[in-house]
Amino acid sequence: MSNKIQEFNDYREKMNKLILSHDNLVIKRLFNLDMKTYQDDALSSKVKEMLGLATSMVLRCDDCIKYHLEKCKNLEVNDKEMYELFSIALLVGGSIVIPHLRRAAEYWLELSTL
Repeated sequence: MSNKIQEFNDYREKMNKLILSHDNLVIKRLFNLDMKTYQDDALSSKVKEMLGLATSMVLRCDDCIKYHLEKCKNLEVNDKEMYELFSIALLVGGSIVIPHLRRAAEYWLELSTL
């Protein structure tokens, strides 16, 4: 795993453990809801992760973008699907999404070299 990807995953895991260690019911419920939302149901996990990624790009959340990119890679989203997703996020979000698109493309390339 590349250094960039490992650093992101390590930080995310460390901070999630810290946050969840405070035993706050609202936080625990939201984390649980988030996990359950992306499970297969009427929509597949793959489609849900792609929706999560497009939404994260429009909302301009780089951490969320990285998270969903890695999930999409694990669910075997291919380059053609990914760049079509990128185009939808760009169309919906407008030109302000371009910097996030650049970083997403860079991270996707990084994931592809694993």
